[in-house]
Amino acid sequence: MEQILPHLDSVFSIDCVLFGFDGKELKILLIERNEEPFKDWWALPGNIVGADESLDQSAARILYELTGLRGIFMEQYYAFGDPNRHPQGRVITLAYYALIRLGGDKEVRPISNYAKRANWLPITDLPKLAFDHQKIYDKGLEKIKRRIKHQPIAFELLPEKFTLTQLQHVYELVLGKKLDKRNFRKKIVSFGVLKELDEKQKGVSYRAATLYRFDKRKYAKLFGKEISF
Repeated sequence: MEQILPHLDSVFSIDCVLFGFDGKELKILLIERNEEPFKDWWALPGNIVGADESLDQSAARILYELTGLRGIFMEQYYAFGDPNRHPQGRVITLAYYALIRLGGDKEVRPISNYAKRANWLPITDLPKLAFDHQKIYDKGLEKIKRRIKHQPIAFELLPEKFTLTQLQHVYELVLGKKLDKRNFRKKIVSFGVLKELDEKQKGVSYRAATLYRFDKRKYAKLFGKEISF
């Protein structure tokens, strides 16, 4: 006789940690919750995984419903499973992160009533966050701090054409410290993965700087996956 096994119920959630750069500040995407628990609190975009969804499918759906963003590649980076992290019971959450350059096509607006609004807020002025979302955010920031030293993720935050000053500014914002201008430029140029363009900045009141482009093919050919930036 075939043994009937008990059905196992599990509750998982997804929380999305999206970092964006608007040319001046490094920002994080947050929502203002419209439901208990933590109604009216700022939180990372997150919700429960659907019963018939994969984790990646759920992450894409949740991000769209709570922010209106689509087509954003996100990478899973950590799991948070403290038994007391959710006031309604045991909920294990999988955190996803992404880095994107901000512009007119990155306007955010919730599709569902689960969130009142969504907004990009500077990481230097974060409000108190719901649940354990501060811990999830901190882990995400720690992740990109490690990656930016070995992988060319800074270019994901920049426009296609950028100045060396803009590139250094991104590194400083992510790492949370000032870098020596001369040493930074000498090192970053020495890798040979930046293509100097015959173009200058436009519409600036100061001396226009030379524009560069990141050469993805040359980077892949020379270094493969990692490099010590």
